[in-house]
Amino acid sequence: MEYVKLGHTGLDVSRLCLGCMGFGNAERSFHQWVLNEEGSRPVIKKALELGINFFDTANVYADGTSEEIVGLALKEYANRDEIVLATKIHGRMHEGPNGAGLSRKAIMSEIDKSLKRLKTDYVDLYQIHRWDYHTPIEETMEALHDVVKAGKARYIGASAMYAWQFQKALHVAERNGWTRFVSMQNHLNLIYREEEREMLPLCREEKIGVIPYSPLAGGRLTRDPKDTTHRSETDQIAKQKYDATAETDRLIIDQVAAIAEQRGVSRVQIALAWLLQKEPVTAPIVGATKLSHLEDAAAALDIKLTHEEITSLEAPYVPHRVVGHQ
Repeated sequence: MEYVKLGHTGLDVSRLCLGCMGFGNAERSFHQWVLNEEGSRPVIKKALELGINFFDTANVYADGTSEEIVGLALKEYANRDEIVLATKIHGRMHEGPNGAGLSRKAIMSEIDKSLKRLKTDYVDLYQIHRWDYHTPIEETMEALHDVVKAGKARYIGASAMYAWQFQKALHVAERNGWTRFVSMQNHLNLIYREEEREMLPLCREEKIGVIPYSPLAGGRLTRDPKDTTHRSETDQIAKQKYDATAETDRLIIDQVAAIAEQRGVSRVQIALAWLLQKEPVTAPIVGATKLSHLEDAAAALDIKLTHEEITSLEAPYVPHRVVGHQ
């Protein structure tokens, strides 16, 4: 495993982050394909054996049960001082007018609930899951600063928003002497590259660590479009992201397959190798529900694509509708 600094910090993270959205109680999840605790633990253990020290979850994943499973497993299998544990806040966690969002009330309440579920005194990275259009960003940034100063989070990050929003948050923190975002968790893969227009240049300029989610486009970059899985048939969020552009995206998927065949490796390795070579990407967030998913992902670290291969992968891309920000 390789390790790099997360943005302009001294924090060492593995070049792959294990995304934990696939762990939880299926009855409390908006995804039918999630693994329960028994199924999740071997995957978490395998990630640690491969040298992955970076784990990302969220309070809203399976109604908090992802955090519970991750917390229990890491407490048993890992040295907390070597783990970089990240979670997120924004989604609805209970009914009522204050059950979601990024108000001071929500942040102060949800950080304590996340820590309890994760069985830890602090998270290494506390992220806002989406932009809150109903709360002043000043209120959000000051509350996050207080969370850091209280020792409940070491760093703060953001996810899935427009570049102007991220720049505004950075400016508000700097102007007031508050803790600044160190990372951006955004939607980026070979068939969705809209973040290259503004967000990636902003992160490069501001020395922000980039930890993309959905690096394999919900599995679409790993198999022929005609091949289906339980997830591809039931994941409505992924359908909303990618179904509308399936025909044009197929050209890219075919190119991934061709290079993988030429090199004698999996499509997963090619798609991740492209992302790992994309500046300023720090660590793609890889979801895994099988041990082989992690082994395949780790093998991508050994692949360096040529300029010609990168060009051939990128050439078929056409502009896509922005998804994930709202």
